[in-house]
Amino acid sequence: MPNAHPNRGDKPSTSAEGPRPEPPRRVTMRRRGPILVDGPVEVELEDGSTVFSDRFRVALCTCRRSRRYPWCDTSHRDRA
Repeated sequence: MPNAHPNRGDKPSTSAEGPRPEPPRRVTMRRRGPILVDGPVEVELEDGSTVFSDRFRVALCTCRRSRRYPWCDTSHRDRA
């Protein structure tokens, strides 16, 4: 399927003019903090389950201290 993301299996957006690819998601890396992703996002966890957020921006935990993993709850600030 053209314009579909090869790893997600989703369908491209369509309009009267034909398929329109979705704009890429912006991902912002922080040295001592979470990964910020412009949403909405779907995250596949190690066990194969998925979690979804429709927020305009999400913070993904990289330190694994979050009680809401994979979402960051700023637990990294306690030991930074």
